[in-house]
Formats: sequence, C-alpha cells, structure tokens
Amino acid sequence: MPTRNKDLHGNVPDKSSVALLLVDVINDLEFEGNDSIIRTTRPMARKIALLKARAKREGIVSIYVNDNFGRWKSDFRAQVNHCLAREGSGQFLAQTLRPEKDDYFVLKPKHSGFFSTTLDTVLRYLETHTLIITGIAGDRCVLFTANDAFLRDYRVFVPADCVVSNTPADNKNALALIERVLGADIRISSKLNISDLKTL
Repeated sequence: MPTRNKDLHGNVPDKSSVALLLVDVINDLEFEGNDSIIRTTRPMARKIALLKARAKREGIVSIYVNDNFGRWKSDFRAQVNHCLAREGSGQFLAQTLRPEKDDYFVLKPKHSGFFSTTLDTVLRYLETHTLIITGIAGDRCVLFTANDAFLRDYRVFVPADCVVSNTPADNKNALALIERVLGADIRISSKLNISDLKTL
C-alpha cells in the first residue's frame, strides 16, 4: 500500500503499533430498552475522550468502527451529522467523541468490527499489534470485536470504564468473559500506560 500524501491527509500516522478502536460510539441510541444504557453513556464518553486525547499525544491512531445502520451506502460523516442534529444522549456522544480529520473509520454490517470489513487490512498496514477496544455494547459488538481480535493474535485491552452495555450486570458479565476467555486486560483507562503499550 502506498505511503499517504500528508498534504491530503494531514498528520495521519502511517504506522501505529497500538490502535484505539471506538465501537459504535456514533449512535443515536434509539432502540428498545435503551433507558439503562443512556444513563451510562455520558461518563463512558468522557472517559473515552480523555483516553483518545492521551493516545493521540503518543501518536496512536483512533479508528471508529461503526455500525452501518443496515445500509451499505451509508456515509460515516452523514451518520455523525445525523447524531449531532438529534437532541439527547446520542447527540452528546457525537459531540464528545466527534471524529477528527486524522482519525480512521470502518463501517461494519454485523457485531464484529472484523466481519466483512477492511479493519484487519488497515491494522496490518499500520503494523498494529495491540488494540484498545472501547464503546457500545460490551456484551455485543465490543465482545465480538474483541473475540475476533484475539483470534487474529492481537493483544487486547478493553478498559472497563470505556465500555457500556444495556445493563450494568450485562456489562460486568461481558467484561469478566473478555478477561477470562480472551485474556484481555480490562483495567480502567486511567491505569493504562499508553506509552508502555507501544513496547509490548
């Protein structure tokens, strides 16, 4: 794959041994049984934003891995604008975690960020070996993405304070499974030494 033209793409890194994945955070949260998850998304979004800023200072790329809302003609920027225009928790998410021009994005049709997407190709191009997976929902899309990352031999971190599920119990159970079965590190984001992850 050719080197990126920085005049066109800004300071997008060509190599990043660690990548931060933001799963389904561009989300209007308009689904049945959303009351509980709405209460937890705001603190999660703030934690992810802080983690993303720290990662950027270390030259670590952020990749938005987002549902395509069932439409293969989806435009990620249009999804961002859709969520920004709608009042509520989805708007807060989009405002707090608005993609920057040097971020990557991948649209996914199913739960896993790897299924029928270019995510693995992008990560191989970046020479990434470690993933920090954050977002919605811990017991679904985050879990499936972490599972597929594990199967592809990525080192996986899933900060417990940067993931939410429909209920706190669902989230706790998913994180326990991710830690026990996938061997992922689920320490909270403030305990992650971003610089050290690049040398693992």
